[in-house]
Amino acid sequence: MKFGMSASKFMNKCIALAKQGLGSTYPNPLVGSLIVYKGQVIGSGWHQKSGQAHAEVHAINSVSDRSVLADSTLYVNLEPCSHHGKTPPCTDLIIQSGIRHVVVGMQDPFVKVNGMGIQKLRDAGIRVDVGVETASCRKLNKRFVTTIEKQRPYIILKWAETADGFLAPKTKTKNEPVWISNLLSRTKAHQWRAEEQSILIGKQTALDDNPALTTRLYKGSSPIRLLIDPKEEVDHKAKVFNPDQKVIVFTAKKSRTKDHIEYVSIDFSANGLQQILNILFQKGIQSILVEGGSVTLQHFIDSGLWDETRIITGQEKFGSGISAPNTKSFLGTPNSSTTFDGDILKQWVNPLAH
Repeated sequence: MKFGMSASKFMNKCIALAKQGLGSTYPNPLVGSLIVYKGQVIGSGWHQKSGQAHAEVHAINSVSDRSVLADSTLYVNLEPCSHHGKTPPCTDLIIQSGIRHVVVGMQDPFVKVNGMGIQKLRDAGIRVDVGVETASCRKLNKRFVTTIEKQRPYIILKWAETADGFLAPKTKTKNEPVWISNLLSRTKAHQWRAEEQSILIGKQTALDDNPALTTRLYKGSSPIRLLIDPKEEVDHKAKVFNPDQKVIVFTAKKSRTKDHIEYVSIDFSANGLQQILNILFQKGIQSILVEGGSVTLQHFIDSGLWDETRIITGQEKFGSGISAPNTKSFLGTPNSSTTFDGDILKQWVNPLAH
């Protein structure tokens, strides 16, 4: 089906609205919605937090003159839900509102929706058009879609390396990080933390750098902290165990829970990385920002288990030290390159994972 320019324009506005919920809607997807009457937006809304009203509810409730709804079109980037979750079905409110035309960016792959919302609206006599800016809608909800389609979280690899390709110098003060990137780049990295549901490091990074893994440079919630520590060598006084956020430790020892720390037993001799991803999927974690050291990052790269890679190259040179991961397996040139006050950010999207 072909759609006019106005449909694309309004759908892109829905996507822009939805992005405002990034980092705060997990496990729900990002959704924005508009009500359009005679070419003018008369209502809008986005899903702000799991358990709270969905985008369509905010949009409909924001319309001051309900009498025009029958002649209005509702735009939404993801198929309206038709099941009872933490909130009532959006399809019921749309039907009750009197709206006769709905434009949907993409069908919801979630098994409890997956076409049933669209069908319910059509059964109620509402015209439903599907497939406007679908690629952009999928990209917006890449975490949600990946979790459903691949049954694993969306994986983002991130590191900072020197201009001569090192993650750390040969010698450094233990428990103290050595900054390679500048403050602007580090602030951007903290924004990324606020956008993802979890953050992962290996035990060596915890021992060497003692990172807090928070969003202290950016306003937003800190992600769930994931630590790979088979022998449980990281001291409980380390910042990774601070009680401000849940911590999951993947260990070779027995599973148990102590306060905010959950220990999950893994058989590291049998593809431990895949076991970790399976467990996180079962726990409903949709995204991981991997900020581990060279060994941890290389495991993800060599396994082909990554969706995006973000590399910040600083202006510093170490001459020797711990080398950055081997990126020869990356296909082609970066998808994007940006400069942050002298630092260079290059980003790849894994074509084999999509």
